Amino acid sequence: MAAPAKFLGANSCASSSCHGGGGANQNQFLVWSLKDFHSQRPVAMLETARARQIADAAGIADPMTDERCTTCHEPLRDVPKSRRGPAFNPVEGVSCESCHSPAGNWVRSHTRTDYTRADRTAAGMRDLENLYVRANTCVACHQVVSPALLRAGHPELMFELDGQCVAEPKHWSAAKNGNGTQAWFVGQAVALREMSWELSRQSPPDQNEIARWRALAWLMRRAAAADPPLPAPPKSDQAANADIYNLMQAWADRVARTAAARTWTPALSHAELAALAAASADFRGPAPQPLQARRAGRLVLALDRLLPQEKKFAPGDACDKDLNRLFALAQSVPDFDPAQFARALDEFRKGINRMTR
Repeated sequence: MAAPAKFLGANSCASSSCHGGGGANQNQFLVWSLKDFHSQRPVAMLETARARQIADAAGIADPMTDERCTTCHEPLRDVPKSRRGPAFNPVEGVSCESCHSPAGNWVRSHTRTDYTRADRTAAGMRDLENLYVRANTCVACHQVVSPALLRAGHPELMFELDGQCVAEPKHWSAAKNGNGTQAWFVGQAVALREMSWELSRQSPPDQNEIARWRALAWLMRRAAAADPPLPAPPKSDQAANADIYNLMQAWADRVARTAAARTWTPALSHAELAALAAASADFRGPAPQPLQARRAGRLVLALDRLLPQEKKFAPGDACDKDLNRLFALAQSVPDFDPAQFARALDEFRKGINRMTR
């Protein structure tokens, strides 16, 4: 059995002839180290007064060393010494190898011109062009926070693969970013899987997390219905118990894998947008107002990712203004008015229909 690959540290990527040069195809290390939030800020955040306050409330002695904090903010700290290369630096934040995998077995070969994507993957380099793999790489730190940390004041997280890829300072080519709607869809399915997994482990499940989960489950049911080849979802998400969480976890993973493997077309992107824009009846139904507010929050974020994929969309056009109205109506959970939101969503849908004539 081969020994686990060693972590070599970001400096193994930093020479000017590799990823530390000035050219557009060789500046990846510079983009990460100078512009990317993941470089230094995750670690630095653990030294703030806010981190200390959350740690005190959660009974954490030192956020700089407790794995409940370092797992995401300083993930290299927990790498065993036996797997650390000579230039390894545990305080690099979320570094090259956090995303691309430990480089010991592939750093010398991955730039070979005769190597295919499959060759690099076989050598151990993570295939981040695959949206399912990319979502799995990011979701653990961008979605799930334990209820204890949330109660202590840690902000809620909402994983959204497309938006985060767009916001990330680019150290990859645009051609490798993938279709925005497809990235959104895969990311949301993976987020639902992780939320379902987390709730299945809690006893009793956190009520606030159940509300968030139900809102995302609702959204993904609607999104999946626009693409009939996808497997059918579990019949109910209203019974909060381990069985439904386990069923939803398995379904969401199948959906994510299937969607990531598809050839995504403009027609499919439009079908997703149209399906979500047609959801106004759900805001006129009997669901309680707090759940409706959670649904609306998820929905407007989805529409914000899907609308720009429309060929005729232009910033500032009528649909964009209608979406801004929906955002405004979904801002506050206590003040949310489902009927008013439903009317505004109808107007948004009419605008989508006019855009595609």
